[in-house]
Amino acid sequence: MDVAWTVKYITEFLGTAILLILGNGAVANVELKGTKGHASGWLTIAIGYGMGVMIPALMFGNVSGNHINPAFTLGLAVSGYFPWEHVAPYILAQLLGAMAGQAVVVATHRPYYLQTENPNAILGSFSTISAIDSGSQETRQAAWINGFINEFFGSFVLFSGAIAMTKNYFGAELITRLTELGYDSTVATEQAGLYTNGSLAVAHIALGFLVMALVTSLGGPTGPGLNPARDLGPRILHALLPVSVLGKHKGDSKWWYAWVPVVAPILASITAIALYKWLYT
Repeated sequence: MDVAWTVKYITEFLGTAILLILGNGAVANVELKGTKGHASGWLTIAIGYGMGVMIPALMFGNVSGNHINPAFTLGLAVSGYFPWEHVAPYILAQLLGAMAGQAVVVATHRPYYLQTENPNAILGSFSTISAIDSGSQETRQAAWINGFINEFFGSFVLFSGAIAMTKNYFGAELITRLTELGYDSTVATEQAGLYTNGSLAVAHIALGFLVMALVTSLGGPTGPGLNPARDLGPRILHALLPVSVLGKHKGDSKWWYAWVPVVAPILASITAIALYKWLYT
């Protein structure tokens, strides 16, 4: 699909907003007091985030690439898979989309924010927090170390899967073969599209299941974030919203931890995509 870059920016905004509505909406349903899903368990959150990645991928994968993640955009750009001139607009769209999606979560769950007495439950429906953190200065270093390790390796698996499944999907070799036979790469893609579109859709579905698995396997220590926009955008909104919206137990936004779910996924993405390029192209 040949669309204008402005449409791609808007699509990244929409895709990231959907990610937050489905993902953090599930977190709010589990963590906030009084909801019908309160204390329903970690699997509810895993399904929410798995669908939060899968649905936009199926909707928008052939429009903007469905990055919905600044770390993925940067990793692709560093390895030459994405033009640098569009990195900043993509990241801005993703960040704003995350804030918009989180605003929907707040609007739909406001009565339950007002009932919730645990500040970590409130912040946890916005952003990641380390399970080690007890609110004391002494636990911060441990939270930084454990959080960084968790976010880096979780993100590494995510981005390795994302780049491999969307580049090595069944039928992708047909495009390569047509190009080798002399077809222009665009023409080759169009010619092979009938045979590869279904396989690419399966790859997008698999990506949702990968996120679901990562939340169940590596979600315990931090959340996890795996996405700077998914963490930073809602954290900004949490800081801005007054207690009249989030309740008197709102608590602080834990900015001391905020760099971890931003830096670790970016480094993991650059590493994972560069490794893929080195090994398979």
